Amino acid sequence: MNTCLFCQLVAGEIPSNKVYEDDHVLAFHDIRPQAPVHILIIPKRHIESAQAVTPEDRETLGYLHSIIPNIASDAGVAEDGYRLVANIGRHGQQTVPHLHYHLLGGRQLGWPPG
Repeated sequence: MNTCLFCQLVAGEIPSNKVYEDDHVLAFHDIRPQAPVHILIIPKRHIESAQAVTPEDRETLGYLHSIIPNIASDAGVAEDGYRLVANIGRHGQQTVPHLHYHLLGGRQLGWPPG
C-alpha cells in the first residue's frame, strides 16, 4: 500500500515522532493534537478500517490492544484515564484509510464527544 500515509510511516518513508514500535505496531504523536496527549496507534500491516477487520486479524489486533496500557502508562495518562477512539468511514471522520486508534488524555475529556 505505497499510497497509504500510515504505510509510508511504517516503511520509514515519512518521519514520525514515535512513542512505541515493534514488529507489529507503531505508535506516534498526532501532528494535530486534540488533547495534551494525542497518540495514534496503528497495526503495521495495512487494514483499511475497523469495518474491514477479518478473522485473520484477530491475533494482530489482540496484540495491539494488549500494548495500549503500556503506551498509556508511558504517556502518563493511565492513572487518570484516557479515551481510545477509532473513526470508521466518511461519516465517522476517518481521514486516513488505515486502521488507527487515537489515544487522547492529559485533561478532563467532555461527553458526548460528537
